[in-house]
Amino acid sequence: MDLSVYRIAAITAPLRASLDALLPQLSPRLGAPAEARLQAMLAHPTTALFAARIGERIVGVLTLVWYDVPSGRKAWIEDVVVDAAARGQGVGRALVQAAQRHAAEVGAERLLLTSNPSRAAARALYRKCGFNEAETTVFVCK
Repeated sequence: MDLSVYRIAAITAPLRASLDALLPQLSPRLGAPAEARLQAMLAHPTTALFAARIGERIVGVLTLVWYDVPSGRKAWIEDVVVDAAARGQGVGRALVQAAQRHAAEVGAERLLLTSNPSRAAARALYRKCGFNEAETTVFVCK
């Protein structure tokens, strides 16, 4: 298997098509963001979008964001999705490890993520990658 993970530097037609196919697998209401939003995200100095490719096909994506607060630099992994046909092939692990390396490179003292309790395979992957469940509650305000 020819698996590679890289940081996306530019928006391409295959990337947009891949996001249109992948994001609904994360949540049915999602699709590829508008071109302007993708451009702004890629240009932002504290955001990195990673893609996993098998051959020429993008089979997974992950977003890493980081920020500074008085308690130190923190990074969050967001929007991790691996195509259903590519799951169990190490794609998720490769994406998470790329994010871990990048978070270390930018000096993040803590790397965080959230995962729905119903996503047992994803939660097992995060544990294998060194994440532990935090004793905290995430609050959301819409």
